[in-house]
Amino acid sequence: MAQVLEFKLPDLGEGLTEAEIVRWLVEVGDVVAIDQPVVEVETAKAMVEVPCPYGGVVTARFGEEGQELPVGAPLITVAVGERSPSGGADPGAGSPPRAGGESSGNVLVGYGTSEAPARRRRVRPGRPVTSASAAAGQTPGGGTGAAATARADAGVPAAAGGPSVPVNGHTGGVAVDDGPVPVISPLVRRLARENGLDLRELTGSGPDGLILRADVEYALRAAGRAGTAAPAAQPHASVPQPAGAAGAARTAGTAAPASRSSATTAPGEIRTPLKGVRGAVADKLARSRREIPDATCWVDADATELMRARTAMNAAGGPKISLLALLARICTAALARFPELNSTVDTEAREVVRFDHVHLGFAAQTDRGLVVPVVRDAHARDAESLTAEFARLTEAGRAGTLTPAELTGGTFTLNNYGVFGVDGSTPIINHPEAAMLGVGRIVPKPWVHEGELAVRQVVQLSLTFDHRVCDGGVAGGFLRYVADCVEQPAVLLRTL
Repeated sequence: MAQVLEFKLPDLGEGLTEAEIVRWLVEVGDVVAIDQPVVEVETAKAMVEVPCPYGGVVTARFGEEGQELPVGAPLITVAVGERSPSGGADPGAGSPPRAGGESSGNVLVGYGTSEAPARRRRVRPGRPVTSASAAAGQTPGGGTGAAATARADAGVPAAAGGPSVPVNGHTGGVAVDDGPVPVISPLVRRLARENGLDLRELTGSGPDGLILRADVEYALRAAGRAGTAAPAAQPHASVPQPAGAAGAARTAGTAAPASRSSATTAPGEIRTPLKGVRGAVADKLARSRREIPDATCWVDADATELMRARTAMNAAGGPKISLLALLARICTAALARFPELNSTVDTEAREVVRFDHVHLGFAAQTDRGLVVPVVRDAHARDAESLTAEFARLTEAGRAGTLTPAELTGGTFTLNNYGVFGVDGSTPIINHPEAAMLGVGRIVPKPWVHEGELAVRQVVQLSLTFDHRVCDGGVAGGFLRYVADCVEQPAVLLRTL
């Protein structure tokens, strides 16, 4: 007998909470194998194909192309054990079901197909579950019981999800972790703290009750419209409260979703949603400007000898060496001398964390927006290896196939804005890193060389750094060393 299993949008990792459906790869009635990609989605990090852990016949699809879904929302349902329309055996029915059905249990990097591990949870005392709340948790597409109850009380439509899951015997109960409150990212926790919001009063709509940024924003918006001084989550209907306050809270909750779409496009205006990669970049740059006290220093350098050295390398045969790879090699050598710039600031602990490895990010412009792929262990690579890795990551960025692991974890960023035909820039640091080296275009300019005026290949170098990790002496020393290596590549031989 067939068993219908629901496959939800998996936890995307790296703080990602939603994805946009780009293209469906299966139709209702298709037979799918275990771990077969069923949909192509675009996240704030990359465009990926999501594999389904079940094998069987697709009985339903949820969401249209172009629609944005939160993590935990259903994608498809699969009848496990069904025969295909042609009478063939289901490719996923060859062995006993595991975890409630035939499933691979595979977990991809950043895009797992297995369910999240179960957590120990308890029901908050004094918050009984009403029959209305339980019913709301069992509404198809209404999310888990806890999430549906919270959104129903706030007048906010629940996110799509599966049926309510009993927690310690209480379906749809308000549950929290025995330990710290589960929050999707430190940014969400900070948002709640700055606005006086108690996260323990919230019920997360993410997987396993995870509190998302949308949950905090809903609570703050509802509290603000109700005129309260300190924003707080809306209490459950089963908790007694003054009629006026309850009415105001429900009215505010009902009005909250409308405010998200209340803006209308006036004549002559074009509105572009800040979502996907562009939205993620906007959030990260804004956070960098808010949190990092940055400063910039710059210097002009004669790159003639560096260009000659590259020409000689490429004339010797073998793989061609890119200029970006040589600049990256110079960066890693400079960071070995000035490790203060290869660090980050732990604001909670008020400590500077220094790294003994260099994961080098480099800014790359794509049709989907600015991305910063990361070359792992750049300090241990030679020029040929760096050239190959830059080429691979650049191509993946243009194709939209970079994984979250390839876009995160950088410790220092190299920004070659000279490709845009500009000489200089004061870039925004790639949070949470502490510095970024900028490289302008290399152009012929008058230059005093060995006491004589000559035309040389000149480049402007800039260093933007977090003033919390070092002062101008360190930053200036780093930039001067980089300039010396550009002007006299033989200087690098001392550190090779």
